[in-house]
Amino acid sequence: MLRWLIFISIYVLVDVYAFQAVKMVSKNKMIHIIYWTISTLILLNLIYQLSIGFNKNVGLTPYTNQAIGFFLAIFIPKAAMLFFVLGEDIFRTPQALFRFFTEGRTTDINYFPSRRKFVSQIALGVAAIPLASLLFGMYKGKHNYKVLKYTLEFDDLPKAFDGYQITQISDIHSGSFDSSNAKKIEYGVDLINKQASDIILFTGDMVNNRADEMLPWLSTFKKLKAKDGKYSILGNHDYGDYIAWDNDEVKQQNMKDLHKVHSQLDFDLLLNEHRILEKNGEKIALIGVENWGSGGFKKAGDLKLATQGIADKEFKILMSHDPSHWENEVKDDNLHYHITLSGHTHGMQFGIEIPGWVKWSPVKWRYKYWAGIYEEAGQFLNVNRGFGFLAYPGRVGIWPEITVITLKNKAHLSKSVKTYQKEELG
Repeated sequence: MLRWLIFISIYVLVDVYAFQAVKMVSKNKMIHIIYWTISTLILLNLIYQLSIGFNKNVGLTPYTNQAIGFFLAIFIPKAAMLFFVLGEDIFRTPQALFRFFTEGRTTDINYFPSRRKFVSQIALGVAAIPLASLLFGMYKGKHNYKVLKYTLEFDDLPKAFDGYQITQISDIHSGSFDSSNAKKIEYGVDLINKQASDIILFTGDMVNNRADEMLPWLSTFKKLKAKDGKYSILGNHDYGDYIAWDNDEVKQQNMKDLHKVHSQLDFDLLLNEHRILEKNGEKIALIGVENWGSGGFKKAGDLKLATQGIADKEFKILMSHDPSHWENEVKDDNLHYHITLSGHTHGMQFGIEIPGWVKWSPVKWRYKYWAGIYEEAGQFLNVNRGFGFLAYPGRVGIWPEITVITLKNKAHLSKSVKTYQKEELG
């Protein structure tokens, strides 16, 4: 209850301050009524949807996500306005104090200088940018799928696998999908198949919390095809740790149901184990670990268990959901992992990316490795930006990703060659 009171108090305080700019620009009472009506309805809807999710133990649903999205779409622009309105008051307050002490305590004197209209106009203009961006992200950006293609070169890649193509997808978060967007999701699945890769690897977070979130989408994702099969691992959300369960038995049954879902989708789920891929008598090891994450996330991943029986010199591809695993354990492990495939960060679903120029997102303050290809000591990490979305039902600047990696055999190991191919959503 206390958290709600603090949250509502902050929301109202920001709202009241932002309204000062609106009131300065327009004296129209109807606009004022609309402002407060929208603010109130969005706040009440957010509280209602979050309460339903908490009371019914379902966590984040499409309706909850929508409520969060609209909240962010109006709150962030208003917070941006504070820099101007509050900034102006920082200058107005000393002037008011000066007049108070120099002109006396006369009731006829208005000590505070008038708020300047043009400052309020600038504040509203600036606020319109995140408002438009966040609304665009909700209605277009979340399905603006991009195919990012990389060629990685290795001197010890078995020659039979020269030119071998991998498609990586991650973070489907099916519990966030809305049936009204089914055709766009089907488009994304078709785009994955269009790459015609040898193998498809899914790196975790199939659901938000519950296995039954994927049931409406089984027929859609079962269409995924790859001649050498489809393999998967679990992400932190797949364990159902973020909602309350009636008892441990129900939670364990949910995990069994999720394993069954992977099977129904023809995914070979790797739980701290590996598979050997063979081609023309040569082999590479495909390793999949359970979730391992720093900062309080589940640490169920076990490299030693997953690699039992794998020779040191064998070419290895590791699937591990959280890139902090690569940072903290994988890249310094005694075994050499040629490629690690991760997801988890979503690139925070917000940022600015211009290939070859700019790559920025606030998530970089939490994760050192948060999107794209990284290389250290001849070991590569790819952090997929995710296929789906969570909480905020959209994406701004950091688009949903389908990664295509082509393996090449070279006499000398070189750095990755990055080729970005963008497939626009029609």
